[in-house]
Amino acid sequence: MKFNSLIGIDVSKSTLDAYLKINQCHAIFDNNEQGYQELVEWVMDNSGLVLAEELLFGFESTGIYSSELALFLKKHSLSFYIISGLELKRSLGIRRGKSDKADSKDIAEYLYEKQEKIIPTVLPTKTIQDLKKLFNYRERLVKDRAAYITRIKEYETVVSRNKIKVYQKSHTAVIACLDKQIETVEREIDRLLHKEELLLNQYKLINSIKGIGPQTALALIVLTEGFTLFDTWRRFASYAGTAPFPNQSGTFRGRTKTSKLANKRIKTLLTLCAGTAIQYSTEMRVYYQRRIDEGKSKMSTLNIIRNKLLARAFAVVNRNSSYVDTLKYAA
Repeated sequence: MKFNSLIGIDVSKSTLDAYLKINQCHAIFDNNEQGYQELVEWVMDNSGLVLAEELLFGFESTGIYSSELALFLKKHSLSFYIISGLELKRSLGIRRGKSDKADSKDIAEYLYEKQEKIIPTVLPTKTIQDLKKLFNYRERLVKDRAAYITRIKEYETVVSRNKIKVYQKSHTAVIACLDKQIETVEREIDRLLHKEELLLNQYKLINSIKGIGPQTALALIVLTEGFTLFDTWRRFASYAGTAPFPNQSGTFRGRTKTSKLANKRIKTLLTLCAGTAIQYSTEMRVYYQRRIDEGKSKMSTLNIIRNKLLARAFAVVNRNSSYVDTLKYAA
């Protein structure tokens, strides 16, 4: 359906800057339920439209600041499009200066230019949304714990022996508290997984692959929204930054390499998984050693193994059967 009114929204912690393309007007609303209602009323009053289906709201994903707005629009059957920040930035070209009002106008202009290609965003299930929030929260807790562990080691090198006890006691208490909170979050994640049989089955299937652990399995489910966002593992590999691309121009022929435009979090997890697979999977270890003996790059070999693990993850989910290590059955 063609949208007759495009609304660009710049989302911040406390406010929404909205720009209505049809009559080029701007307004600011609170980033809360009341503000969302006032936003919709303002759009309807100023656009002269009577059908909500003719409206398209656009905004960047800003985590928890934009998630409630997306849920409100979904609840009231209003179409919206969540824009990639990098995609928006590159589409604008060279810019000088920045303001929330200008950003909302830029988003509206982007919607206008791309409206023929835009497909409104469809939010994942509530369970997936909750898993994503918990997964991100757990990651923050783990980083905080790592910071405290590192910090106490630093204190041990600069604080005298008779004074270090107070630092050790304090840090140990905080680390123990963080351990407890991480366990609490993991129990809630496990409860949510058991709530939906499909997600729990995917989780078990992915964990059947040697090298892939629970956190990577959860990350794959969250990032693919239950393996619905990406139709092939190759597309996800491009998103994760493990897909190699040619580097050529004219007569120049550079080496094929992965792109820096990647989800660094899942790329790091896949790297750790590849290292684990080399250590515990006979097939991967033999493959890795053979390539190294042939003089191949260690990093390129590691990347191949990352992609092999991704391909297997998608394969076990698509065929709905656990991974079978056929090498152990070989004569």
